[in-house]
Amino acid sequence: MAVVKPFAALRPKPELAEKICELPYDVLSSEEARELAVGNPLSFFHVSKPEIDLPPEMDVHASEVYDKGRGNFQKFVQDGTLKQDTQPRFYLYRQVMDAHAQTGLVAVASCEDYQRGIIRKHELTRVDKEDDRVRHIETLNAQTSPVFLTYPAVRVLDELIARQTSGKPEADFTAKDGVRHTAWTIRSPQEIEFIETQFARVPFLYIADGHHRSAAAARVFQSRHGAGQSGQFIAVIFPHDQMQILPYNRVLRDLNGFTPEQLLKKLESIFTIASSSSGSPARKHEVALFFGGNKWFRLTFRPEFVASKGVTEDLDVTLLQQNVLAPILGIDDPRTNQRIQFVGGIRGTAELEKLVNRGEYACAFSMFPVNVKTLMAISDAGGVMPPKSTWFEPKLRDGMFCHLL
Repeated sequence: MAVVKPFAALRPKPELAEKICELPYDVLSSEEARELAVGNPLSFFHVSKPEIDLPPEMDVHASEVYDKGRGNFQKFVQDGTLKQDTQPRFYLYRQVMDAHAQTGLVAVASCEDYQRGIIRKHELTRVDKEDDRVRHIETLNAQTSPVFLTYPAVRVLDELIARQTSGKPEADFTAKDGVRHTAWTIRSPQEIEFIETQFARVPFLYIADGHHRSAAAARVFQSRHGAGQSGQFIAVIFPHDQMQILPYNRVLRDLNGFTPEQLLKKLESIFTIASSSSGSPARKHEVALFFGGNKWFRLTFRPEFVASKGVTEDLDVTLLQQNVLAPILGIDDPRTNQRIQFVGGIRGTAELEKLVNRGEYACAFSMFPVNVKTLMAISDAGGVMPPKSTWFEPKLRDGMFCHLL
């Protein structure tokens, strides 16, 4: 059963949260972070991507980068920009993006639960990315970017959260991307105990986003032999029925020697193909293909390609990889092949059209999003989803809550 605990969060002064809190460190480049932080000395990018304060030619994994992040972090603490609560507490964090709203419990989860599989994962991690987060955590002696977890919704927890969020939030700001972020604190010992007890009845938690952060936290826990607070990692935990998963689309630099007409002919044995006015697939096992010239094609997998498949093999991204990208277009390993890139669904199909129409890419595949129950089923089966299968929105903001080890 899942163990979640309250903690004494380090968090921004409410009136400064809008200036401090930033997108996660791993969803944008150093150049993008440097541009967004211009003129804002309070931007959390000075901590999460501290290379922005050093010469652009410097290796982002140089010791000087991590040391710079620690110095910036300590300055934020010393001058009161970030302040730690005096007692362990739970927190609630709501995000509103257009018509979608989601409210999660901010807590610390157990590294031992992660190691034992009570916190379940669905993606492979890369050692170099784990190494980066381990060094960041060790240098700051803190976790500054929460893991995004989900769990099967529990009615009594939903009711408690609804009551707690009916009052005025302690922090409330709308970021430049239009997403509203609000936060409340749960201080009552009785309610804290109630939350712990309810989660102790939840069999499993599931990583939605943050596989490298959780893996790095577990490595720090192991290196410190489980001492002190290093046995926990910060997370925001959402009920499954509030999750929003967007597609993760594919763009290819070339057609592996085919013309568009030749490629469509090859694809006729795998799909039924029709012209389409939309770049958004309407259902599972449907993919949209764009070559340019404002013309989309709707590709529907033929029944023989989707019959009697396991839950992982039945994913559209798996079917596309196994039947099209690898055998026809020569993309054997999408993790390393430089001829393919991935575009988060938040950018929309207009971004795919733009990339192809201006000649940067030869074609784009627009995918139908995976649902959260499928993600849970794959995790329960010990499966691994292909790279870049899911894009969660809205993103948690770094700097909103930090966990000191």
